Amino acid sequence: MTTTMAPWARRIRRERDLRGWTQKECVRRLRLQTTRVLPEEEALLRQWKRWEGGQNLPSLDYQKLIAGLFNSVSGALFAAPRDPRQVLSSAMANPDTTDILARLQRSSVDTASLEALRLTVDRLCSDYPFVSAHQLLVESRGWLTRVGDMLESRVTLAQHRELLSIGGLLALLVGCLEMDTGAGTRAEATRRSALALGTESDDLSVVGWAYEMTAWFSLTRGDYRSVLSAAEAGIAAAGERSVSVQLHAQEAKAWARVGDRARVEVALDRGRQLLEVLPAPTDVNHHFEVDPQKYDFYAMDTARLVGQDRMADGLADEVITSSTDWTGRVVAPMRVSEALITKGVVAARAGDLDAAIGYGRQALEGDRQSIPSLVMVSRELGELLSDQYGGEQETQEYIEELRTLTA
Repeated sequence: MTTTMAPWARRIRRERDLRGWTQKECVRRLRLQTTRVLPEEEALLRQWKRWEGGQNLPSLDYQKLIAGLFNSVSGALFAAPRDPRQVLSSAMANPDTTDILARLQRSSVDTASLEALRLTVDRLCSDYPFVSAHQLLVESRGWLTRVGDMLESRVTLAQHRELLSIGGLLALLVGCLEMDTGAGTRAEATRRSALALGTESDDLSVVGWAYEMTAWFSLTRGDYRSVLSAAEAGIAAAGERSVSVQLHAQEAKAWARVGDRARVEVALDRGRQLLEVLPAPTDVNHHFEVDPQKYDFYAMDTARLVGQDRMADGLADEVITSSTDWTGRVVAPMRVSEALITKGVVAARAGDLDAAIGYGRQALEGDRQSIPSLVMVSRELGELLSDQYGGEQETQEYIEELRTLTA
């Protein structure tokens, strides 16, 4: 009789193998992660073997130590598959659009209508990873117009502030979708509106995400100095909120692209430490919440850029796995596309042209795309292929596909 190894046990073993460490080395390194007094080496080694064999789940304290050992977060290493019943229950809890519209058409705004509106906007943000960008953009703009109309009605000061906050969140979403669809100039104008709304409502999360959008826009343009400036300003404004984790990640991506590996590790570690102490998001699909498994996505990008090929390939596999639900449906196609590009880069460096182009083309097939981000990482693969296999027909055909995507 065979048993399926728990995902977290498989991950522990794989992380150890990627680094070429023995179990005894892991136990010795684990002691460096804490000032706590741990059991004797042999006892801890037996415990490690049980963890790696999936015989018992580490305690929460040990989960954090093990995650730190592998430069990750416990929420990513020890994430449990989401219960289908939980997903269905969450979906059924979403407010009915017809009911919300009826509430908003009343002459006065009440607390219930504002709560329902907030839930609706959260639902739109949670649709971001997999709903068509054009479809979601139309719907989000419609709700943003309604919020504007409500701001012109008679509301209390508290209600006015809440509407500004909701409008700021919607503006962030609209700006991201505009950028995804190639409307960069319009996206920047919308981002500035979001920043103004966040500032006026004193919603520091909205303010932080507005700076994060600047960092993202700058990254896709290759303006790494602006990435670092926006990240610094955003972290200062948002403080210890989840957006700061992503801002640290944008810093790491910028440093990786200028070749400063030491600063990459510093930025990633700061983000990891903050993410480890933040509460888990109530909805991992919400675009403006940083779920722990997204940390693997950040680390994958930087590992690819600094040439840690085995690590990058292993993280790409983890990203693909965590982005696929229990039915086999890809629930985070944009993350998967970048993971496929990463595997393509690793294959190209290893001399496997067919696999590299195969991964690259597969990445371009997704229905849900963020064009600037996809172009950025695909171009990295294209440049590598041009340098190493420029004379091959397959390379020329792939480069032409990238030109079409860019256009």
